[in-house]
Amino acid sequence: MAPHRIDTHHHPYAKVYVAKTGEVLKHTTHAFYDRLTKWHPDQAIAAMDKSGIAVSVLSISTPSVWLGGAQASRDFARECNEAAAEMQRDYKGRFGHFAALPLPDTEGCLREIEYALDELNADGFALTTNYVDKYPGDDAFAAVFDELNRRKAVVYFHPTAASFAFNVIPNIPPPTIEFPFDTTRAITSLLFGGTFHRCPNIKWIFSHGGGALPILASRLAGLAKNRPELNARVPNGVMHELSKLYVDVVGVTTPGALRAVLDIVPMSHLLFGSDFPFWDPDITINGLAGLKLSAADLQAIERDNALKLLPNLPQ
Repeated sequence: MAPHRIDTHHHPYAKVYVAKTGEVLKHTTHAFYDRLTKWHPDQAIAAMDKSGIAVSVLSISTPSVWLGGAQASRDFARECNEAAAEMQRDYKGRFGHFAALPLPDTEGCLREIEYALDELNADGFALTTNYVDKYPGDDAFAAVFDELNRRKAVVYFHPTAASFAFNVIPNIPPPTIEFPFDTTRAITSLLFGGTFHRCPNIKWIFSHGGGALPILASRLAGLAKNRPELNARVPNGVMHELSKLYVDVVGVTTPGALRAVLDIVPMSHLLFGSDFPFWDPDITINGLAGLKLSAADLQAIERDNALKLLPNLPQ
């Protein structure tokens, strides 16, 4: 069978990214760091071909592009976005990309949104779930999301860990437990910060089945009912806003996990992802195969849903 899958959760590690994130990247990726320093686009293509992936959407993972200062971070975001666009040109038809933004620098983000969409033809934007321990529903980020809403953008969130979440349990790295909960914090921030309601034109994607959201959604709905000031931020209801989200299925391809996700979002909002180069794409592929989904549902998750959401991807 010809490659047909669309991978919406795929990370590049261009030399400029590895060099400029340095010790922070090493600290956050631990055992994977040596592998990332040797990353090359040919490795991604080889993994895609082996696993029947036609197109992968590139996105920067944690620690993203904030270097602690506005100008340096603006320059770094531009370098990373240009590198992704170069990969698209060099491997024509195999990649899309979500552009990085230099949050928390609002002005820099507004400039990069314009450049990424108008010059690089980005498919959307890749953000992390917090920036210097500030979550995306904070008023400080409102202008960025208002512009993304005006541009009817796709916004993809990858988890990171807040500073207070490192080494909470000794020897347990943040991706194991803290990443799913930081995704949930980001969603809660956008929900009760009013961003989801205020920005209805944004299509939101969250990694790993939305983290712990499927388990905690009913608690969020109950909180809104008991707190008028929060309920006012979700006038259409908590579950209405959550049902509009898209999630990738990385890490949620067991029957119980997927059922929990489908309590929140419809099948049409599930997207295939690999989390390459951290995971072998076949982990997700084999997990989906084991669920014994209908052919139509499997096709929707592995390809059709992504093409409807991201129509400019190579067909």
